[in-house]
Amino acid sequence: MMKSESDMGFGYLVKVLDFYQETFFLLACSYCWLEESGVKVKDNLLDIRKALFTRLALKYSFSFPTKGWGFGCSRKRFCYAGNGFKKSCLPPDFSTALFSLKSSWNNLPPNWEGSDPCGSSWAGIICDNSRVTSIKLSGMGLEGNQFGDLSSLTALQILDLSNNVGLKGTLPPSIGNLKNLTTLILVGCSFFGPIPESIGSLQQLVFISLTSNSFTGPIPPSIGNLSKLSWLDLSDNKINGTIPISQGSTLGLDSLVNTRHLHLSKNQLSGLIQPQLFNASMKLIHDFRSQPTDRRNSRVSGKSAEFGNFATGLELSQWICTFQAQQCDKSQYLSNNNLNGSIPDLAKMNLLTYVGMSNNSFNASDVPAWFTKLPLLKTIYMENTTLQGQIPVDLFRLPNLETIGLANNKLNGILDIGTRYGNNLTLDLRNNSIKDFTQKTGYNMNISLAGNPICDGTGATTKYCAIQISNDSFSSPLKCPAMSCNSDKTLTPTCKCSYPYTGTLHFFSLSFSNLENSSYFTTLAGSMMSAFLSNGLPVDSVSLSDPTVDVYSYLQIEAQIFPSTQDSFNHTSIPSIGYLLNRNPFQLQYFGPFFFTSESYCCFADGKKKSSSHTGIIIGVSVGCAVLVLLTLCAGLYAFRQRKMAERAGHSSNPFESWDRDTSGAVPQLKGARWFSFDEIRKCTNNFSESNCIGSGGYGKVYKGTLTAGEVVAIKRAQHGSMQGAFEFKTEIELLSRIHHKNVVSLVGFCYEQGEQMLVYEYIPKGTLRESLSVKPKFQLEWTRRLRIALDAARGLAYLHELADPPIIHRDVKSNNILLDDHLTAKVADFGLSKLLRDEDKGHVTTQVKGTLGYLDPEYYMSQQLTEKSDVYSFGVVLLELITSRAPIERGKHIVRLVAETIYDSKDNSKLYQLIDPRIGPGSKLEGVDRLFTLGMRCVNESGAERPSMGEAVKEIESILELASLSKYTEGDLTSSSYEDTTQVSLDDFYDDKASDYSCKFPSCGMNTTY
Repeated sequence: MMKSESDMGFGYLVKVLDFYQETFFLLACSYCWLEESGVKVKDNLLDIRKALFTRLALKYSFSFPTKGWGFGCSRKRFCYAGNGFKKSCLPPDFSTALFSLKSSWNNLPPNWEGSDPCGSSWAGIICDNSRVTSIKLSGMGLEGNQFGDLSSLTALQILDLSNNVGLKGTLPPSIGNLKNLTTLILVGCSFFGPIPESIGSLQQLVFISLTSNSFTGPIPPSIGNLSKLSWLDLSDNKINGTIPISQGSTLGLDSLVNTRHLHLSKNQLSGLIQPQLFNASMKLIHDFRSQPTDRRNSRVSGKSAEFGNFATGLELSQWICTFQAQQCDKSQYLSNNNLNGSIPDLAKMNLLTYVGMSNNSFNASDVPAWFTKLPLLKTIYMENTTLQGQIPVDLFRLPNLETIGLANNKLNGILDIGTRYGNNLTLDLRNNSIKDFTQKTGYNMNISLAGNPICDGTGATTKYCAIQISNDSFSSPLKCPAMSCNSDKTLTPTCKCSYPYTGTLHFFSLSFSNLENSSYFTTLAGSMMSAFLSNGLPVDSVSLSDPTVDVYSYLQIEAQIFPSTQDSFNHTSIPSIGYLLNRNPFQLQYFGPFFFTSESYCCFADGKKKSSSHTGIIIGVSVGCAVLVLLTLCAGLYAFRQRKMAERAGHSSNPFESWDRDTSGAVPQLKGARWFSFDEIRKCTNNFSESNCIGSGGYGKVYKGTLTAGEVVAIKRAQHGSMQGAFEFKTEIELLSRIHHKNVVSLVGFCYEQGEQMLVYEYIPKGTLRESLSVKPKFQLEWTRRLRIALDAARGLAYLHELADPPIIHRDVKSNNILLDDHLTAKVADFGLSKLLRDEDKGHVTTQVKGTLGYLDPEYYMSQQLTEKSDVYSFGVVLLELITSRAPIERGKHIVRLVAETIYDSKDNSKLYQLIDPRIGPGSKLEGVDRLFTLGMRCVNESGAERPSMGEAVKEIESILELASLSKYTEGDLTSSSYEDTTQVSLDDFYDDKASDYSCKFPSCGMNTTY
């Protein structure tokens, strides 16, 4: 029988439907009757309705054949009409768009079922009169390679897709059709390409945050058309060019007369400061706020240039309000960029409270006199801005002044603070040329003069010249005695056990420098709770921890948000929390604006919803139409399962019989690792006794155990339900089972039984390198031993990079992952984040940057392209730790920046030697310390191409040892009698064939191992 053109698309489906004609008739009519009666039908069991309505509607744009099977339309839904399809009554603005998202995105909420997103209350979808007005899907773990076409959602007002790192693609020009859009939040995704010019046609936009993506190209000048815009955050992208300024009929960012926040940091912007941005006729309040940062793209020459530039970006934030009303947020940012010329005169902007222009290439000048004309000024940050001369005493008389940061300039003369300074003033004048200090009794301020000539003599007290070292870290206190939680739950501050929503708060700038003052963070946690409760969110408590200032001078605070009504959040609560945090509902005086990033939530409380009694009607009808097919399928499935069970019974000894390939990848390919039963592990750890626990982390806990043969081992036990842990488990097994090198930790075996994932390592008794460099170590590491540890670690990494096949990138090199055995031989450990680097993977863009703050390669962070040079950067940080004993970030200062600034400002090496750990002696007497400093700074060069390979690093450290006449190891400087004598081991022995054996593919099979 000949069919019409439209009927051809239904050919196969019609044949199937013909067989169940009357059954489908009953099903559709029953559904129609329920909907017309006002009964809300559950969606999870309506697979037939979904196939008929959803897919056919999408494919044929709701136009169906006029003959044969069809469904009529009642109110807003399809219903069966006997013969002939009719055009859908579903509003096309949301049906087409949302179903296109559903077909192209993965990991959608489980209740995204059925043909009516509004009637079915899809998670994250809010409607008004059957039209979608809000899409909030923050932190849902969505994945997809395209943004999706939402142009038909003409009523959409809020679009929040933040913190879905798996979402990729370009922002389509069709986004300009969302004429009612007021809020656009794409924080923490993986979108790329240019920002479309059409975004300037969204006249209702008030809030835009595109931070932490990979957008490129210039800032669209059309954004200047957004007259209602209050918040524009384009930071942490790859945007280049200059800030667009109005020219003729073309508007620029200077026309954003209602904009209060403009964040452009961590991009690739450049150029002069345009005077239009400071036009007093615009009635603007400009507050330039910065913090001490690296010399990023400063194009400096001379001594610091050899160590490379360390980051990039321009940060500009402007708050605009009228002088008359004086109702505005006085927090605004301009720092870390290539701006040059003269320092702008802001004397007329007398409402300023913060001034920050750090890390620019301004012309050399004295401290601006207009500072003293800003009566409300609280904070000044002008570090590394070529300021010179003497600081005027009038500056300290400003009544509200709390913080002055003028470090790394060329200020000289005598420091005279006078007697009329503000209370609790913090003054940072490190690394200048101040020769004297007019001291007076009764000073109650925090002054830092380290790195000035005054500190070379006796003209100042140790109090002002000392470089303070602090290991304190804030963590929200518990309101009860510490207790343990079962499984992988976390103890809340209110003493419950639940699954927290975990993320990071990123603050652009803050007006305090004392991170040890817990009152700031306690107040912040209280403000967050107030915001959650006032918005009706089911939050029990908030825990804040680990405040640090990263290499880009952002204050980062880890946040855990705990549910109140049950032990985990549902699919509605998580997007609401993410939206609230990124919408900045609260700002504290000392913190300023921020954004929130997180990984996807692990443990949603709501899965597929259970059916109701109403749905039972449809269930019965559905079973009737499918019973024959189901019987046939069940019979086949039963036979198949019986065969598989027989096969599994024959392989019960296989430790990976329950390996989940969907979540953890293919079964690990092992070589030489022993399988342990769960009972063996439990016995050797005294049933996982807390007394055997020697460490813990995000992966789980580490226990010390003794095997039946007497071998002492370290057992790493993964937390239950940790999918990331499952992947790390597989990675470490595959890598470590094939690696055999004296400077890489050895894998003894593993356990994969009863839902447990455990790794059994050789026990390394002397702990981590970080512990040995701490303020109170168990033993001292003198200079020669530190050089040997550097060589050991370098050899271990060089082996992974250059002798493994395929090469292995560790991705988390740090002093906590370098362990010391009884002989203080260093071993590289913890391969949970490691990646095999095959030829086809080189230059690959990773979906998620991984690593540890302070060690993370900025180039990898910005480009998301992983190479072995990322490990080299991290190793360079470890070298600087070995020399200075400082943590990578202390008191908000990154060790790379600290060393670079000291080298830049030091005519000789006297200032540099002040950074050396005093426990290993004066720097002038340490043979090779200059060369090790230089090697460390070469390793942390901003450009990976300029860094040495690990093999080259090995050669250089060997040369330093030879220079220091340490070509053979001695143990005379260490007193422990348990250390075996290794005086006969030469440097060449560390790379012999035996040490570098790797699954018979390397030296033992004939490969030349000589560098």
